[in-house]
Amino acid sequence: MIATLPYNPRVLAAPGDPALADAIGRLVGNGPPVGDWFVKLEGLAEAQAVALNRQAIRHGGGVLIRSDKGAADVILRLPGEGLDAYLADLGDEEAALRAAHAACSAARAWLRTRFGLECRGGPIRLGGRTLVMGVVNVTPDSFSDGGQFLDATAAIAHGRQLVAEGADILDVGGESTRPGAEAVDAENECQRVLPVIDALAGEGGVPISIDTSKAEVARRALDAGAAILNDVTALGGDPAMAAVAAESGAPLILMHMQGTPRTMQAEPHYDDLMGEIVAYLRASMARAVAGGVREEQIIVDPGIGFGKTLDHNLEILRRLGELRSLGRPILLGTSRKSAIGAVLRVPVGERAFGTAATVALGIDRGAHIVRVHDVGAMCQVARMTDAMLGRGEDAQGG
Repeated sequence: MIATLPYNPRVLAAPGDPALADAIGRLVGNGPPVGDWFVKLEGLAEAQAVALNRQAIRHGGGVLIRSDKGAADVILRLPGEGLDAYLADLGDEEAALRAAHAACSAARAWLRTRFGLECRGGPIRLGGRTLVMGVVNVTPDSFSDGGQFLDATAAIAHGRQLVAEGADILDVGGESTRPGAEAVDAENECQRVLPVIDALAGEGGVPISIDTSKAEVARRALDAGAAILNDVTALGGDPAMAAVAAESGAPLILMHMQGTPRTMQAEPHYDDLMGEIVAYLRASMARAVAGGVREEQIIVDPGIGFGKTLDHNLEILRRLGELRSLGRPILLGTSRKSAIGAVLRVPVGERAFGTAATVALGIDRGAHIVRVHDVGAMCQVARMTDAMLGRGEDAQGG
């Protein structure tokens, strides 16, 4: 299973992908390697890296090695076609074979673009047109619309409006996760979201996602009609969340965050941004699977704005495709976030155009679901981007 692969493998460049290949071409000095795979592997023994390099050279490639205290990170060049033949040719050299298998598995995962999720109300198919998730914040202090929909009646009306504008999913949350936000106890969170979920789910328009990190809230939200679990702590906030997801069988969104909402923007630092995000999500996936969640029900989210600087957020958008190495659908949430405000120097209410740019780029780099506030406008952005990329219209349903 992809969740338990060693060496945190991730595709840096894929055959026929010039956007990624240009960067690798500069790294290796041989021009854009548009016909080959370049896969990074972390934490190999030096002897293992040497054995892998010896085998790779036979296939016209080789390995770039960065060694540190007996361990090595390598970038393995794989043939654009014939991964099975490549593995077969490694013979019985066990050290090289294990690492090459992880690299080839990541390449195969990267190639996967279509997914099916089992969901209350019917299956969700991903990989045709991009799905748009509309945000319903039932909170007094969310960064974009704090307090506007705290009243249940207003929140229900807002959810209906988002569905009318084209939302495929509604994400209902009762606890702000903006930087510095204070925690909300489970009972207060339930009082905010349950009436909204009950009303919107009862209308049967679109699946309802509950945005919570608490198992109790998740369980009661599912009982009220929610169909998807969205945990910004990726099971780190409440160990019982995995059991709720496993018992319900609901799709589970796992998001990367460095720290907590109260601490995440206190000088976030990464030695290897995308490597650490992929490793975190892979470990979270493994934890979910160990807790009984089926891997086929997991969605991953890089967590734009959650423990990241402006430069980190921009780099994630450029390199979003590396998350495809996890073999799971990608959710992207950039809507109205501070990174957009920092670049454009505009307040929250004037960030729709900046959001549109991030949505278009994110879809191009592999996002299957975009989480947004301005649903009507972003549906148009998503449809136009899908059309330019030649994606089909199928999304969900029977």
